[in-house]
Amino acid sequence: MYKIAVFVSGRGSNLKAIIDRLAQTEKNAEVVCVVSDKLDCPAFKIVESKQIPTYSVSQNENENFLSYTKLVSILENLEIDLIVLAGFLKKIPNILIDSFEKKIINIHPALLPAFGGKGMYGLNVHKAVFEKSVQITGATIHYVDKIYDNGKIIAQKSVDISRVESPEDIASLVLEIEHELLPEVIVKFSEKKIIEKNNRIYINK
Repeated sequence: MYKIAVFVSGRGSNLKAIIDRLAQTEKNAEVVCVVSDKLDCPAFKIVESKQIPTYSVSQNENENFLSYTKLVSILENLEIDLIVLAGFLKKIPNILIDSFEKKIINIHPALLPAFGGKGMYGLNVHKAVFEKSVQITGATIHYVDKIYDNGKIIAQKSVDISRVESPEDIASLVLEIEHELLPEVIVKFSEKKIIEKNNRIYINK
């Protein structure tokens, strides 16, 4: 079984899309835990009835939050194959990246390397895209390394935004793409169809 941990900060629409898509496969992959930087993350409600454990993590451990050191231990004990950042708004600390090298992916709501970097998340991205009068945007899935939005690009999908009237319009169109792209890429990971060759990432059919 290919085991996935999903990291979230908000309502978890990508988490739901992942779970729904994996339910259509032959049970060779599953979400085995959900992690947030918040205690009462709305996304936790998605897995309440599914017996999927949830964890809240912080750089500053206290009675309510796990430290990243303890989280690493939990994820290693669960034998996690892939960590998916699906709207997780905190920078991933080095201890997690070092422990799960090339096993952490993120979905970014723009076509990297444009409109990436520190502070470029959520509506901030879509506002920047709108204000530049960009005509095409999309979503990018990339490996996570120690620099914001810097890891190798795994997959991208674009959408025409030439007729939008607000950043919110862009956000809605891009989210639809995210719900398609992220689950499909995760399935490809579980099928071992994502490979690196000649310093590029390829997805086999």
